[in-house]
Amino acid sequence: MKKLLLLAFLLAGIQAHSQILISLLLGDKLNSDGLEFGLEGGFNFSDIGTLEADKRLSTFNLGFYFDIRLKNQWSLFTGVLVKSKYGADELSMADLDFLGIEPYEEDGTYTQKVNSFMIPALFRYNFENRIYLEAGPQFSLMYNSFVEFNSDTDERDITIKDYNKDAINKMDAGVAAGAGYRLKKTNGMSLGIRYYYGFVNVYEGVSGSNNNSIFLRFNVPIGAAKKKDCCEKLEEMKEEGLIGEDSKSI
Repeated sequence: MKKLLLLAFLLAGIQAHSQILISLLLGDKLNSDGLEFGLEGGFNFSDIGTLEADKRLSTFNLGFYFDIRLKNQWSLFTGVLVKSKYGADELSMADLDFLGIEPYEEDGTYTQKVNSFMIPALFRYNFENRIYLEAGPQFSLMYNSFVEFNSDTDERDITIKDYNKDAINKMDAGVAAGAGYRLKKTNGMSLGIRYYYGFVNVYEGVSGSNNNSIFLRFNVPIGAAKKKDCCEKLEEMKEEGLIGEDSKSI
């Protein structure tokens, strides 16, 4: 029985994050002189207009990206955040009334969470000092949404989800702008910050319920550095006469 449960858990994890696994497996093949491919992670601090929530919702993001090199110092940055959320934290009683949520007797906090796939399409300008600026549209596809109640009173942890997927617009679109710094000149990890403002109402028919988010991000190329190191090692071997000049690069 334990083995079956373990197998079911592993299969569920593989299905939920299959895109990430594929990214890891194909990283070496996807990177080239004109394309950088890798994983993106970070944190998202989001809020929804019209809600009186006391705090921004803080969540972890994970996905993959493509940095497509264009002319000169320009590139096109895109990809998919596979594990991502937006919403608002510590909803007020007025927010619960607006959302049609009946408050529970226990003391606790209420959070609106919207699970979605986020797809940026940003034009990026890369400076010689490894700083970059980026701006462009960003799109989101919602696949689940709920108001989560959390309470830890009376030595009990309580988590209840009231799903409100039907009240949320399936698509979101807006503009994003940000800046970042590449730790190495090429094929290295980069850190950045991005602000997003959505033009589509989060709640259907509710004007002003726009999503706005602040992203703290880090990007890690997959396979690019390893490939570069192999090429550099091959060139060193040629210079030392260990292999012939007509040997092909990796």
